[in-house]
Amino acid sequence: MGSNYSPEILQFYGWWQLATCSFAFLGLMAIWYHIGRKQQDRGQVWLAVSILCWSLSGGVELLFLQEQAPTDQQKLQLDGWRSIFSLLNSLFILLALPYFRYLPEFAKPIIQSKSWRLVVGLPFLFSLLPTLNKLINQHAGSLISELDVYYALLTLLILGLVLWESFQRRRLRGLAYLSLLCVIITLVAQIYKLTGADLNQLLFSAIFKSLLIMIFFALALSWVKDLAEQLRVPTDELQLLLSKQKAGQRWQYTATLAGISTRNKEVSLSATQYQLLHLFASRRLNEAEGWLEIMPKGESRNNKTYDIRDYNEVKRLTHKLLDQLFGEGKWSKSQHEIPLREALFERSSQRDRKIRLRLLPQQIQLEA
Repeated sequence: MGSNYSPEILQFYGWWQLATCSFAFLGLMAIWYHIGRKQQDRGQVWLAVSILCWSLSGGVELLFLQEQAPTDQQKLQLDGWRSIFSLLNSLFILLALPYFRYLPEFAKPIIQSKSWRLVVGLPFLFSLLPTLNKLINQHAGSLISELDVYYALLTLLILGLVLWESFQRRRLRGLAYLSLLCVIITLVAQIYKLTGADLNQLLFSAIFKSLLIMIFFALALSWVKDLAEQLRVPTDELQLLLSKQKAGQRWQYTATLAGISTRNKEVSLSATQYQLLHLFASRRLNEAEGWLEIMPKGESRNNKTYDIRDYNEVKRLTHKLLDQLFGEGKWSKSQHEIPLREALFERSSQRDRKIRLRLLPQQIQLEA
């Protein structure tokens, strides 16, 4: 890249890459230091280091530009270093993927498996060793010079799927489409490198690197948004009030949850859901332990009475509470359902199919 460009353009590109990517690296690391470090999330670190590789590549460009008339050997060395930093950039992006909260379902078992580092590490070594051999022995090869591009194409395809899933699941559809556009532009730039043409390669490189940096920052901010929207339910501060009132010929059943981090705290329930929640509350108030027993799946005995006959009743009740608190389709399992369920209900660690309200009796109030 760059043999047809003037030294001034190459120097400008080198300084741009060094300064911009260094600043982006420090920015992502600052976000991680203040937020991600507490969550023990290293994904953002790997993304930041991947951008640092571009910064180092820009520094190498500037070092070789000090020569007024670089020899063929020096040009070969520069191409080799470019390939190495490109490979490292792709590797660190792939290493960041297991830390993403939202992954495509078909790819999740592979990306989150213990062998993921082996899956991405072997192709990296397969591409790196020939590149190092080229640097040491000072010879070029058409296949060797393209290995970093092939590895980058693989990285982009996987990254595109993960970015789309991440933004979609966070209900940020605009960013999902922008990330898809960014990946397409980057793919075009990588494929263009395979043609060996120098024309506009610097422009393509500057564009896709800028776009990816912006997408990574958007991803970091969407992750911060995720944390900000995480439902906070301090069980010791939670208060449950159950009431029913007659409106005309019909009864209205409501549950009020005080101490929960959401604007709407009053929930309208169906008669069946109210009866179930009332059973939980009254059992907790009137019995020392207050456990309810769930009927086993496939139970055929008629002489045994169970408190909860349908295994999914508690799940449906929780979903009803979430729909009323946040609106249908506006809550997620990890951010809302799990925190609310863990704050309200407690499963027995010793007896199977036993469940009760986690709230203490003084946190429960029943109105006739």
